[in-house]
Amino acid sequence: MSSSNTSITPTNLAKDFAAGALAACSTHGAATPIDVIKTRIQVDDAMKGLNMVRAGRQIVAKEGASALLTGFGPTAVGYLVQGGGKFMGYEYFKSQFINLAGSQEKATQHRTAIYLGASATAEFFADIALCPLEATRIRLVSQRGFASGLTTGFMRIAREEGLRGFYSGFIPLLFKQVPYAVGQFSVHEAAVEVIYRSMGSERKAKLTKLESTGVELSSGIIAGAAAAVLSHPADTLLSAINKGAGDKSQSVTSRMFSLAREFGPKRLLTQGLGPRVFMTCGLVAGQFVIYAQCKTLVGAPPGVEIHKESSK
Repeated sequence: MSSSNTSITPTNLAKDFAAGALAACSTHGAATPIDVIKTRIQVDDAMKGLNMVRAGRQIVAKEGASALLTGFGPTAVGYLVQGGGKFMGYEYFKSQFINLAGSQEKATQHRTAIYLGASATAEFFADIALCPLEATRIRLVSQRGFASGLTTGFMRIAREEGLRGFYSGFIPLLFKQVPYAVGQFSVHEAAVEVIYRSMGSERKAKLTKLESTGVELSSGIIAGAAAAVLSHPADTLLSAINKGAGDKSQSVTSRMFSLAREFGPKRLLTQGLGPRVFMTCGLVAGQFVIYAQCKTLVGAPPGVEIHKESSK
């Protein structure tokens, strides 16, 4: 990913958006069955303590195999928009923060802060677009019979609850998605740096396309595990809030903290974590591989690289 900041043009940002949208939409869409099972384990008391396989079998036995695709529509559309905005935003804000650092050398010295700031800022804006569709998805998954699909579910929330219904989970969504993005991008950058540093600049320059994909895949798996762990507590709270849990007379923030006290650390940190780590490792690794391939296909330049070349 070595390029100058002059690569940040509207045309190239549009290419980044398209590549990110395809990467996020395809991976999240494919992971819908896992996400359905994970969400049910988090919010359905009857499934507490079940592992992913047993919970999946129980859902299929009671509701049929099609239940595992519940929420596919809002998942695909939501992450099409959010993924494009997140990846494009990360490239843009990373470039801007590098400019603010004053030089490539200073940017390299403060690269972790740049990764954290760029990923968090990009995610914030992407979540504004994601939140209404995520609220619809959670309702479809956690409240059986709520609606028949994306359009009917979206319209029911709009009709019965208005804007507040779509954004009641916005703050918990930020608590979930921002740590997720920070883990995804920052840990990925760090893992790529370690891998490239271990092989040396000469070996790095001779990497084949397959070997480069292997680097993206390996670093993506590591980043996925970090993203899952960092975002899991808020993910559990978001699922519960969108299901209607908690005192609705409270503000969203108060409701979130009340539910956190009610659930306790063990449930927040561990319930449904296994399926989430499994799913997120696949999602993040897949996204980075697809994103890199799509950028190459559309002729988008690589992002600005500020990795440290040696450990000295």
